[in-house]
Amino acid sequence: MDFYLKWQSAIGNHQPSGKITINVRLEDWKTGRLGGTPAFLFPCFPPSIQMLKAGSVFAWAFLQRLMVSNIICCCCLFISLNAAAQSLPQFTGITHEAGIDFVHNTGAFGKKYLPETMGSGCAFIDYNTDGWQDILLVNGKDWEGNPTQKRQTMALYRNDRDGTFTDVTETAGLATPLYGMGVAVADYDNDGDPDIYISTLETDRLFQNKGDGTYVDVTEVAGVHNPGFGTSCAWFDYNKDGHLDLYVANYVEWTRENDLFCTLDGINKSYCTPESYTGQSSKLFRNRGDGTFADVSRIARIEDNTSKSLGVCIFDYNADGLPDIFEANDTQPNKLYQNNGDGTFIESGMLTGIAYNESGVATGAMGIDAADYDRTGKESLVIGNFSNEMLNLYHNEGDFFIDDAPVAHIGNATLLTLTFACFFFDFDLDGNLDIFTANGHVETDINAIQTQVTYAQPPHLFHNDSQGKFTDAIHKVGVDLAKPMVGRGGAYGDIDNDGDWDLLVTTSNGPAHLFRNDGGNRNAWIKIQLVGQTSNRDGIGAQIRITSALGTQTHTVKSGSSYCSQSELTAIFGINDDLIIETIEVTWPSGAVSTRKNIKSNQQIRIEEF
Repeated sequence: MDFYLKWQSAIGNHQPSGKITINVRLEDWKTGRLGGTPAFLFPCFPPSIQMLKAGSVFAWAFLQRLMVSNIICCCCLFISLNAAAQSLPQFTGITHEAGIDFVHNTGAFGKKYLPETMGSGCAFIDYNTDGWQDILLVNGKDWEGNPTQKRQTMALYRNDRDGTFTDVTETAGLATPLYGMGVAVADYDNDGDPDIYISTLETDRLFQNKGDGTYVDVTEVAGVHNPGFGTSCAWFDYNKDGHLDLYVANYVEWTRENDLFCTLDGINKSYCTPESYTGQSSKLFRNRGDGTFADVSRIARIEDNTSKSLGVCIFDYNADGLPDIFEANDTQPNKLYQNNGDGTFIESGMLTGIAYNESGVATGAMGIDAADYDRTGKESLVIGNFSNEMLNLYHNEGDFFIDDAPVAHIGNATLLTLTFACFFFDFDLDGNLDIFTANGHVETDINAIQTQVTYAQPPHLFHNDSQGKFTDAIHKVGVDLAKPMVGRGGAYGDIDNDGDWDLLVTTSNGPAHLFRNDGGNRNAWIKIQLVGQTSNRDGIGAQIRITSALGTQTHTVKSGSSYCSQSELTAIFGINDDLIIETIEVTWPSGAVSTRKNIKSNQQIRIEEF
């Protein structure tokens, strides 16, 4: 309990009379705002002292003694709270000094077309395999006949290894005008360098890395044809043949010709919601292993034209060794495609309890991630939703999921924010996975209709207390990350190779933001890069399990997740103050197991499959 004692009568040599009122304001103590009537902090008061009739000498003497002891208690608490706050890493905005001048282009010119609300994603990618994470920012473009003078292409920034980046989009062969949405990065041809898939409003593109710092568009040659409204996408090896397959989420049937008039006030046009349009089926492309792909969406039984998908996450929810697909749908039931192991999937969202929210309603789901945030050995889900719908934190109970968002203290905190990107990551390397969300509304003038909701919104950064509860620490990690933005895509990566996670966030029709993690590596860590041989070269789908004095942690290497974005594929484990990792065990998609013993912390290691 944090409160101060405010006397309703003068204090001098007089005993107070009447009622003593206790009012909680720790902020006043911290900032010294204790003006007006005399006030004294008493954070250690028992509840029974909250209201007293001060009519006895005993009561007054008791309170005088209590004042002294509690002032001392308060000083100790204040010092403790400030020390705790200072122990968290600080996220410093370095976008400008890093040389990143990208501004997203929606093409908006007043018509309020649906795609303008969606934003685009981003990725961390080591495109030139020099061991330093580069940055890829997906972009929209102008609508035909309505030029905006803004950038029309995506942007690839090379990491110069000194805290700065250089725009190499042109020289890398990626300066192709696209109305881009999502990105997935992986070495689909197992030749040692990362390739890029871009989902778009029209026809998606596959760019193959030539190994010399340049890319070539192989979409047509590879046979990857997705004419839908592509959004999030992910590489994974669903049939475990060593070749990465591709899942692409699609949204709704929208064109400029079928654009509808929607309104919030009955007069002016507003952006339409997805209920106004019919859905589209997502796509599954099987990698033949010869540079080409086959569309197996119908054969694999994931074809569903009622879906309106914005997020995709690959995880093994039932721990049977097969990658399953979670698809976050906007105003339609979420889908969980369980891998049957024979090239087909069965939809299990309803049976596992993640198709609808606790009220039986399909939410406006967008961003998605899966991880073992409570170290039970099972991967649970976090889902970003529309405003007035809380974040979902679906805890994996084995055969079904339970939404723990309210009891985890992230339910009410997220009711008014509209979340696109969301993911688990351990930003302070204490061994407990935290949650980041990028927030921002889709309607520019929403505040005129809903006074408690704004267009630009600050992110959430939920710090995991290791006991199943989270606290929003966004105002404890520096002022830069807490600034409101129209957030869309988000990813994490280690841009300076110092062992802690930095953040990249995109905004709709606005700048990208790069935040450097300062102080995360005060705790110990281990960074692990996998290289597959029989399995896919990136080790996507491999499970890494480490054990130290802190306990056991698991991580599955995966593409996709978040919203239309891709984080660094290398794994980083925080191990608090442990100096030695007793065991590192990697279970590869092939079934092979690699083990390392007694590894020192604070280093990057490479584990190859043999």
